[in-house]
Amino acid sequence: MSWLWAIVLGLILGVIARIILPGRQAIPIWLTIVFGIIGSIIGNAAASGIGVADTKGVDWIRHLLQLAGAVGVVALGAPMYERFRGHRKRSPR
Repeated sequence: MSWLWAIVLGLILGVIARIILPGRQAIPIWLTIVFGIIGSIIGNAAASGIGVADTKGVDWIRHLLQLAGAVGVVALGAPMYERFRGHRKRSPR
């Protein structure tokens, strides 16, 4: 069940990150989910590092750090994906 929540959270964070970033990110939905999951992991690590990983009530700081991580990963990963995708050799039709 935790993998299902990771996928749902990754989708939500990835989509919000893509909305926040200016311009168009030409990445598929599966990569949006992966980037969101990676951003969530980075945000959780940062929250643990500053001591706000578990608080009473809603962990707003942890959630904001997760979103910031997702924005950073999408901002760095989308251009890398485009460069990788652009350098693939395409077969002639």
